[in-house]
Amino acid sequence: MFSQKAIERVVLINKKINFINSIVQEKGSISLALEDEQNSRASILMHLTSIAEQFDKLLHNGELEILGFFDKQDIKGSYELRNFIAHDYEGVDLYIVEDVIAQRLSIIQDSIHNILKQHNPQEI
Repeated sequence: MFSQKAIERVVLINKKINFINSIVQEKGSISLALEDEQNSRASILMHLTSIAEQFDKLLHNGELEILGFFDKQDIKGSYELRNFIAHDYEGVDLYIVEDVIAQRLSIIQDSIHNILKQHNPQEI
């Protein structure tokens, strides 16, 4: 059904989301995590960049079936956010980052759960 490499990329996306959620939980809120420029914000932005790059690799490797589980806007938005982070780090709109964390990451994780359930129901 899905290639092993595609599953590994999806699992990595899930891992990065879990890292972001852990940082937010440790700081007490998304806004407090993003206020910490030296550590938490930098970590969160790198994890978001990594998520976008995994989506991009799935796309460029023709893994369209697995990408079909995700909202196209989440994939496009993650890559646009990655470009802002990479090319205008200081200009990144933290309100957008906050919204992505609060609203979209859980939806992406739900899609990942559905993929993994379909791929290997015994592991869920």
